[in-house]
Amino acid sequence: MDKNVFDAYSVKNQNKIITVPAGMTILSEGEVNLDMYKVIEGNVEMYTGYGTDKEVLLGILSPGACFGEFGLLLHKPAIYTIITFSQVKLLRVTEGTMGDFVKENQDSIVQMMRNMAGMMLNMSHNIQQLSQELEDVSSRISPDVNIVQKKRDQDATMIKDSLREYAVKGYSYKFFGKK
Repeated sequence: MDKNVFDAYSVKNQNKIITVPAGMTILSEGEVNLDMYKVIEGNVEMYTGYGTDKEVLLGILSPGACFGEFGLLLHKPAIYTIITFSQVKLLRVTEGTMGDFVKENQDSIVQMMRNMAGMMLNMSHNIQQLSQELEDVSSRISPDVNIVQKKRDQDATMIKDSLREYAVKGYSYKFFGKK
């Protein structure tokens, strides 16, 4: 049986393994970090709004879990903060090593996809909840504000229609910008 190229203890990966003590920030929300990490030992906490009055613990990641994929894959700022819960050993994955990582870590890739799908589901739920709260608040405020909301809704519909027309003409949008 071939040894996994990305085994945490292989000689090839010793310079990619980092040990981080408990309580340290690995990744900060809003920061652009082009590396992804796989938890080898220990646990990390995932937050949004870390250190603010809107702080929410999204989960605790255990060995085998990956984080930082947003920056590595999209070159966009992180949408969460990662704090070490305990001392951790992390495998650092860069753009240069991503191809080999994908080939050698299919389970990690599937887990990343599940994490992303879970985040999308959670965001969808939060958007629905926020929409309902806005609707509730809107129904309790003055008619003038409701008129402004109706105008915003009309503008949003016009934008959607324009995007649909754009797509019908053979153009498409990526999630973050034009193709």
